[in-house]
Amino acid sequence: MYPKALQKSIDSFRKLPGVGAKTAERYAFQLLEMKLEDVKEFTEALLEAKTTLHTCAICGNITAKDTCDICRDTHRDRSIICVVQNAKDVIAMEKTQEFHGLYHVLNGVISTFKGILPEDINIDSLVARVDDSVQEVIVATNPTVEGETTALYLGKRLEGKNCVVSRLAHGLPMGGHLDYADELTLIKAIEGRKKL
Repeated sequence: MYPKALQKSIDSFRKLPGVGAKTAERYAFQLLEMKLEDVKEFTEALLEAKTTLHTCAICGNITAKDTCDICRDTHRDRSIICVVQNAKDVIAMEKTQEFHGLYHVLNGVISTFKGILPEDINIDSLVARVDDSVQEVIVATNPTVEGETTALYLGKRLEGKNCVVSRLAHGLPMGGHLDYADELTLIKAIEGRKKL
């Protein structure tokens, strides 16, 4: 139907999560309308990201160096480690400008359904990081079955360490309505209730 080169572009865009056939077509046609220099800049940016970025040797965050900027920052509170599922979660936490500790990126969650076991994600290095200088580990995995399973597993693995293991509060979002909330969200909201 389409010329081979255009079809290859469409097929390539379809590999991105959340991009269906129509969106992939729009992206491919948009590339055709772009200036050649802009397309070259676009592809060079993708190649540079893929070839120069890797995980931080300490926390698992994305970096171009051996260790990420957060791990190298001497002003961070090193007594608190926030455990997140992926590097996007680090960015989300940093946007709040409320957390000033360190991070540990799991790069996944335990999911027996998908065949992802504890040894398949970045857990052993977390356990090794938690020494006597760490006072608290905040588990900030998503409130899903897999996120909860991972949180419980981390709690067990960190038993015996001289630190508090806490979980981010979950519940109803600001502006949310009870009748739109799922059962797990309501359960977490009830469990995390506070005195007024």
